Amino acid sequence: MKKIKIIIILLVLAFSFSTSIALADGEDVSTSTDIANLDKPKTAEADVLKVLDQKESFRENGSKLVQQNLELGILTGPLKGQTETYTGISGIDVVSSNVYHAGDKVLVSYNRDETGNYVFYVTDYVRTNSLLWLTIFFVAVVLLIGGRTGLMALFSLVVSFFVIVKILVPLVFAGYDPLVVGIGISFLILFALIYLTEGWNKKSHISVLSIAISLIVTASLALFFGYWSRLSGSSNEEVDFLIDAIKVPINFHNLLLAAIIIGTLGVLDDVVVGQVEAVQQIRAANANLKSGEVFKMAMNIGRAHLGAIINTLFLAYVSAALPLILLFSIHQEPFLTTAQVINNEDIATEIVRTLVGVISLCLSAPIATILAVKYLKTKISK
Repeated sequence: MKKIKIIIILLVLAFSFSTSIALADGEDVSTSTDIANLDKPKTAEADVLKVLDQKESFRENGSKLVQQNLELGILTGPLKGQTETYTGISGIDVVSSNVYHAGDKVLVSYNRDETGNYVFYVTDYVRTNSLLWLTIFFVAVVLLIGGRTGLMALFSLVVSFFVIVKILVPLVFAGYDPLVVGIGISFLILFALIYLTEGWNKKSHISVLSIAISLIVTASLALFFGYWSRLSGSSNEEVDFLIDAIKVPINFHNLLLAAIIIGTLGVLDDVVVGQVEAVQQIRAANANLKSGEVFKMAMNIGRAHLGAIINTLFLAYVSAALPLILLFSIHQEPFLTTAQVINNEDIATEIVRTLVGVISLCLSAPIATILAVKYLKTKISK
């Protein structure tokens, strides 16, 4: 059992490394994409040594606008050790600007002006330490509660992230179809998620087959409704940056569909594994139950699970879009009518993403339950 698991891990990692190396040897992605590299702004970390000046004013809606001139001590990069000045007091109203104090650590972007002198801009706080400690706390809680299963879940998470960054991203930049790459990556992540977390056994095989069928359903729905809704995938601000930064043509419509498929994979894993486990526990508790009875009992569990997950997905999307919901409520352009709201591509994209995911989620429960009832006849020992 352990040997098989080790082989799976090595195969996934070897495939990841070999693909990355092949891309690097075959073509320099950064060269092929011809990323604009002329006089790019540089970044550094800095300490706020002193607030030199501060101006407060009020907008028409009553909110306060604070602008500051700061004295900075550069901590990283070629200018490390130098003291520089950031001039933030101007006629420009930056809604997302922060209010800084002496001792704060900030991110700085700088570039040369027409005269050759550096001009500095404070872009945000440095949040590395807080995020690092949150990550450590997250890992500790997962390991404490999850034990060995939690450890393998963390490892599969790392593998999934590695596969996306080191395989999917280079392949898309190399000009491959994002949808084809996304589907292939989804199945690779699927194998890593299930077999690393659940082990090599019949329960895992059933889970993989169930999720694979559900992913095919997801891909079909995403393709159909993505084309029918005329989603271009290029309405986000990030796409504008990508178009400006690279020369290789990217099919953003297919990139959006790939994102929907990969995003659905996580919740499919939750529902399917839960349903297979429910069938196994029901079989173990009473081996004399008929298949129909086992299916009915497992689906009762699945319906409760589905209700909770659907509500979770909905609340997650709503909470992330609260500013947008506020904008809807005051009927400002471009959201004066319900039709304008629904037909806005950003909104339509999220509707398609959410509903396709939920439909696939609902269908995955009976698919997994039917397969588990059929093939889990006796108690399976891990």
